[in-house]
Amino acid sequence: MARIDLDLAHAYKPNPQRDEDYALLPLKMSFEDGGAYALLGPSGCGKTTMLNIVSGLVTPSHGTVKFDGVDMTSKSPQERNIAQVFQFPVIYDTMTVAENLAFPLRNRGVAPDRIKQRVGAIAEMLEMSGQLNLRAAGLAADAKQKISLGRGLVREDVSAVLFDEPLTVIDPHLKWQLRRKLKQIHHELKLTLVYVTHDQVEALTFADQVVVMTRGRAVQMGSASELFERPQHTFVGNFIGSPGMNFLPARWQGDGIAVGGHVLRGKTNPALANAGDFTLGVRPEYVQIVQPGQADALPAKVQKAQDIGTYWLLTATSGDAVIRARLSPEAKAPMVGDDVWLNVLGNHTCFYKNEELIA
Repeated sequence: MARIDLDLAHAYKPNPQRDEDYALLPLKMSFEDGGAYALLGPSGCGKTTMLNIVSGLVTPSHGTVKFDGVDMTSKSPQERNIAQVFQFPVIYDTMTVAENLAFPLRNRGVAPDRIKQRVGAIAEMLEMSGQLNLRAAGLAADAKQKISLGRGLVREDVSAVLFDEPLTVIDPHLKWQLRRKLKQIHHELKLTLVYVTHDQVEALTFADQVVVMTRGRAVQMGSASELFERPQHTFVGNFIGSPGMNFLPARWQGDGIAVGGHVLRGKTNPALANAGDFTLGVRPEYVQIVQPGQADALPAKVQKAQDIGTYWLLTATSGDAVIRARLSPEAKAPMVGDDVWLNVLGNHTCFYKNEELIA
């Protein structure tokens, strides 16, 4: 395993001039030895480009890639000792499950007894012990992808194992099982794992640290709790959570915060007084119906009240602003058209200027 340090940018076209010319804007980032990381973001945000730069399939146009302090920027995947698992199964159909799992070890001249031991251990982790003698050609897509996962995990000496959306071909129930299994394998083997996905549930349940990416930028790295409670960028607030964070245009007025035609008073940030126009962000989980006229609340009119089963999802408007609230299933939800007061100012409220969190 290795600590991986990135200090780079990448553009597929020569002489990039604007941000839009870069697949990856300049970034500095480290993956600690033995850590579990996820690269999370929408399609086209630069996740796979970053993964391929780490593996050596792509050489960055600017900067360096270091493993344990050694510059590996121009080294091949083999020289970096990287294992990579792709979106679709990469296996040998004519081989058995056991032969597929053993292939990376045989290529490196590992002793037969050690190969047998290691293949048995990985097959047991993936719950494939009963399929070791079956030909891969006759297996379902999810079983073939489990073989791909096993081939990535079977080597003990790898610098890191990289996963590029490996559960795309897996049905939802097996996805949950395999995520749990990968988490277990990480705790047992202590490998450095980097996992690319556009699915926030996959990222947040698998990784200890999640890198959220958008438009070629890594806008925040943090734990699930940090991404949820203190998004450093409005994109993180919107992308993480279901539904995402409420964003309300605001400005400082007198001794409070003006949102639409109403002034909020309560827990604020001293830096707001000089911020001019800014954005107030609050998660739907922290918005509640309160008594009319409360200082930290906005008057609003209910547009939707949806029973989701485990919670009520309330959608209301206050002036031009739309506010969503997740209410307890035991709460008595208001009716469409009702006037309510919604608290939006408190310990969990965040404030943003030019999409970045105000410190």
